Amino acid sequence: MIAGAPAILLSRKSFAQRSLLGLPLGVTFDAQAAEAPHPNLEIAPGPFKGTRESLRQWQVPEWYRDAKFGIWAHWGPQSAIEYGDWYARNMYIQGSGQYEYHVKVYGHPTRVGYKNLIPLWKADKFDPDHLLGLYKKAGAKYFCTMAVHHDNFDLWNSRYQPRWNAVAIGPKRDIVGAFKKAAERNGLRFAVSEHLAPSYHWFSTSHMSDKTGPLAGVPYDGADPAYADLYHELPKDYPYGQRVNDRQAPDPWKMHYFKRIKDLVDNYQPDLLYTDGDIFFEEYGLALVANLYNLDANRHGGRCEAVYTSKLPSDCETGTCVQDWERGVAAGIAENPWQTDTSIGDWHYSIDDRYKTPKYVIDMLVDIVSRNGNLMLNFPLPNSGELDYEELVILDEITRWMAINSEGIYATRPWKIFGDGSVATAPPSSGGTRFNEAGRTDLTAEEVRFTTRGETLYAFVMGWPEKQAFIRPLATTSPLSPPKIQNVELLGYKDKVRWTQDEQGLTVLLPEQKPCDYAIALKIV
Repeated sequence: MIAGAPAILLSRKSFAQRSLLGLPLGVTFDAQAAEAPHPNLEIAPGPFKGTRESLRQWQVPEWYRDAKFGIWAHWGPQSAIEYGDWYARNMYIQGSGQYEYHVKVYGHPTRVGYKNLIPLWKADKFDPDHLLGLYKKAGAKYFCTMAVHHDNFDLWNSRYQPRWNAVAIGPKRDIVGAFKKAAERNGLRFAVSEHLAPSYHWFSTSHMSDKTGPLAGVPYDGADPAYADLYHELPKDYPYGQRVNDRQAPDPWKMHYFKRIKDLVDNYQPDLLYTDGDIFFEEYGLALVANLYNLDANRHGGRCEAVYTSKLPSDCETGTCVQDWERGVAAGIAENPWQTDTSIGDWHYSIDDRYKTPKYVIDMLVDIVSRNGNLMLNFPLPNSGELDYEELVILDEITRWMAINSEGIYATRPWKIFGDGSVATAPPSSGGTRFNEAGRTDLTAEEVRFTTRGETLYAFVMGWPEKQAFIRPLATTSPLSPPKIQNVELLGYKDKVRWTQDEQGLTVLLPEQKPCDYAIALKIV
C-alpha cells in the first residue's frame, strides 16, 4: 500500500460485466470514489520502489550510452488520414485546417467522427522485418514503436482498452508485438512510446460543437456516451477545448492510465519506455517507472538495463531516468546522457510534408553525440505502413554516411569540449531548450564536433573544406590538445593524409575526392 495515494474506482461495473450487458466499455467516474480505500499500485518485485528516493539509485545502462542512434515509428490511426499530427483533436476545432479538410473529405464531425476514421487504418503493406532491416542497416541501435497516442487508441491487444485497439479494429494486428519480434530478429533494442496521460484533456474537443453555421450548438460525436471509452466521459461543466493542466485529472483516470501502461510494459517488457511528458500523476507514474525497472532487473540477474525518459529536467537530475529534449538540443556537454526526439517531418504522416534534408539530420546526429546525447529519429509511416520514396532516399543517405563514419559515433564519449566554430562558441541557452531545432541551419566546414573512444579522438568537420581542414583546439599551445599527435586518418579514405600540428592548430591536407557527402571524420591518435 502506498501511503497517501488517492482513492479511485475504475468503473461502476467491471469491463467484463459491461461487455456482457452490451454497455459501453468506457471509464466511468464514481462520485463516491473519494471515500474508497487508497489504491494498491501493484508492481513487479525487484530492487526499485515507486518512490523518488528509490529511483534515484538507477543508472543509465551502457548499451544506451553506446547506442547513440534510434529510429521511431510514430504511427497509428491518425496516420490513416495522411494529413498531419493531432488530427484526432484538431478535426473537432472549427476553422482549423484539419477541420476544414475533414468536413470536405469525410463529412461533418457531428456525423462522421474519429471513431469512423479508425477502421481506415489498414496497414496493408506493413512489413516490420523489412522496415527494421532497413533501420539496422542505417545504423539504428534501438527502435521505438508508438504504443498509444493522445487519441486513446492502443496498438496492442489491450486488456483495458478492449474495443479501441489495433487487434480489435483497423489493421486487426498486434502492432507493438510485431515490431518487438522484428526488433529481436534484427538485434535491435526495443522501445515503446506512450502519450496517454494527456488524452483526458486533449480529446475534449470531441465533445464541443460548431460555434457558427447551420450546425452551431449540435454536439460532435464525442459527446455520445456510447463512445465514452474512446472520447472519455467528462463532467458537464468541463472547459471543453481548453488546454487544461495535463498533470491534473480525476483519480479514476490516473488509475486507468496506470493499468493501461502497466499492461503494455508487462506484456512487452521494452528496453526503453518513452513518456510524452514527465512522470505523470506522481505515485502512479513513479510506480510505472519502478515496475519497468524491476521487470528488466529480473530478466538480467538483478541488473537493470531498461531506460525511462522524461521531459522534465528535475525528474532526471539524479538517476531515475534519461532527460529527453523534444525537437531540441541540450546546451554544451550535459553531465548525464540525454536524448533528442525529433522527426524528419511532421510527427504523423502528411501527404504535403516537407522533410529535413540528409545533411540536416546528419549534422544534428553528430552535434547531439558530441554533447553526450542520443538521437531518436521518427520516420512517419503512411497509412500503408510502407516508407515513401523521399523517406527511403533520406534513409539511404544516412546508411551511406554511417557505413563510413559510424566508428566516431557508436560507443563514444564527449571530449573536453563538444565543438569549435561560430555556432559552437555562441552563448548557450540555459541548459538546453525544447523545440529549438527550428532555428538550426546547416553547419559548414568552419564547424568542428568532437567525440572520443578510449585514447582516440574524432574530429568531425561539418562540411567539405577547400584543400585542407583546420582544427584550432588541437594547437600545440592549447591545453585541450593531446601531448603529441601520432597519426591522423580520414575515415573513408584508404591512403594516408598529410598533416601538420603547430601553435595555431592541426592542419590536414585533404584529397581531391571527398569520402562522403556530409560531415567528414578525422581519426586522431
